[in-house]
Amino acid sequence: MTGRASAATTADRLDGYFEEFGTVIDVVEAGADDTGSESVVDVIREYRADDTLLVFPPGEYYIDEQVRFTGFEKFGLVGNDATLVPADYHSFEGPQYRLFRLGVGYSPGNRLVFDGFDVDQTAPDTGIRVIDTVVENGLEVRNITVSGEHDSGTWGPGRFAISDPDGSGLVEGFEVPDGGAWEDETPNAGNIWRGPTGLLANSNEGTLTFRNCVVGAFPDNGLYASGGSGVIRVEGGRYFNSNGACVRIGGDGSRVQGVTVEVDQVRPRDESHRGIRLERGGDIRVEDVTVRNFAPLPTSFGISVMGNCTSAWIENADVYIAGDELNYGVVLAPDCGDITLVHSRIEMDTPGGFALELNESSNTSEVTCNYLNIVGNTGDESAKAAIRCDRDNVRFGAVTVDQPAGSQRRAMVNTGDDVTIYKGEYRASEFPIIDLGNGTHVQDIYAESYGDNEAYCLYPDSANVYLKQNTLRGGIKDHGCDNLKTVGNEF
Repeated sequence: MTGRASAATTADRLDGYFEEFGTVIDVVEAGADDTGSESVVDVIREYRADDTLLVFPPGEYYIDEQVRFTGFEKFGLVGNDATLVPADYHSFEGPQYRLFRLGVGYSPGNRLVFDGFDVDQTAPDTGIRVIDTVVENGLEVRNITVSGEHDSGTWGPGRFAISDPDGSGLVEGFEVPDGGAWEDETPNAGNIWRGPTGLLANSNEGTLTFRNCVVGAFPDNGLYASGGSGVIRVEGGRYFNSNGACVRIGGDGSRVQGVTVEVDQVRPRDESHRGIRLERGGDIRVEDVTVRNFAPLPTSFGISVMGNCTSAWIENADVYIAGDELNYGVVLAPDCGDITLVHSRIEMDTPGGFALELNESSNTSEVTCNYLNIVGNTGDESAKAAIRCDRDNVRFGAVTVDQPAGSQRRAMVNTGDDVTIYKGEYRASEFPIIDLGNGTHVQDIYAESYGDNEAYCLYPDSANVYLKQNTLRGGIKDHGCDNLKTVGNEF
C-alpha cells in the first residue's frame, strides 16, 4: 500500500495497527477519490470486513451517506492526514444523522479503531454525527478534530457505548471546539430538542474514558456521560460554554480528573451553564479540576451534585464565579448521599450567592467539608452567606472564609442539626456565623466581623449549641438559644 510514510504524529500507532490487522487496505488504491469531489461511501462499504483496517492517505474524502457496520470482531479506519467532508443536510442520502454507525445495541462490534481524522463542517448545514458506536470491548477513538459549527440540527458529533460490563474503551483527543447551533436555527428545526449534545455516552455498561477532549458550546450539554450502569472516566481536556452542563457524568465509580471548564460567553438561547454535574451513581470522584465562569446565568453552579448521586468525593477543585448575576459555587442538591469536599478553593465575585450551598436532606448521609478556602468580593444582594448549610450531620474542618464585601455578608448561615465546625477562620462584613441549628458543636475556630457585629449569632430556633475554646471577636449575640453551653472561649 502507499501513503504510509507520511503518517506524521500518528506514525507510531499506524505501525501498531498494521501489525494488528490481518488485512490493510489503502482506500485510494481501492478506488476512493481523495479530492473531495466524489463520494467514497461505496468503496468503504465494499471493503469493510472483519480483521480489516481501512487507511485514508492525505486528502479529502466526501461522504454523502451513512456507513453502517455491525457485529464485527475487529475493524478499523485510520486517517493519515485525511479530512472527511460531509455532504450538507439537504444532499445527504438516507438517515441524515451519522457518517459512521459502527455497532448497535443488539449487534455490537468488538475491537474498533477510529483514529486520525479531521472533519470539515465549515460549509453551511454540514453538521453531522461523525461516529456512533456500540462496542463490547476495545474501543479506540483518537485524534478527531471537527472544524465548523454543528449547524444542521442533527445529533451531536459523537456517541459511544461499551456494551460488556467487563469491556473498556477510550475516546482521546476528540475536539469539537466550534460547538453546535440551536435546533430552531437549523434545517432540522422542530425535530430535535434544543439541539445537539457535544459528546454522548448515555447507555454505557463498561468502562469508558474520555481523555484530553475539547468540547465547545453545545445547546444540550457538552459531555453528557450519564444514564448507563458503567464507569465513566474523564481525564484532562477543556469543556466550555455548553448549555445545561459542560461536563455531566454518572455511574458508580466514575471519575473526573484534571479537567478545565470555562464559561465566558452566553448565547441568546442559553439557559444555564453548570460546570460539572454529578448524578446517578456513587463513589464518584472529582479531582484536580478548574472551573471558571465569567458569564453566570441563573443556576449556573460551578459544581452541582444532584439528589440521585449517592456518594461523591471532591478534592482539589478550584472554582471561580464572576459576573453581574447572582450565582453559586458548589451546590449539593436535596437528598444526595455522602459527600466529601476537601482541599478546594472557591472564589466568588458576584452581586451575591452562596459559594457553598448544602440543601436540606431527608436522609442521614454525612457531608464533610475540610480544608476549604472561600474568598472573593461577593455582595449581599441575595443569598448573603458564603456557606449556607440547611443539612444535618455536616462537618466543617479547617475551613477559611473571608467575605469582606457588602454590609450584610455572612461567612456561614446554618440551619442544620448536629453540625460540627472545627478549627478554621470565619471573617465577614456582618455576622461571621449565624446559627439556627440544634446540636451544633463549634471548637477551635476564629471568627471576626469586619463591621461592629458579634462573631457568633444565635436565634430562638437554635438549641443545644456548644461553643468551646474559640476566639470570637466581638463576642456572642444570643437572641434566645435553648441550652447554650460555652467553655474556654476568648472574645
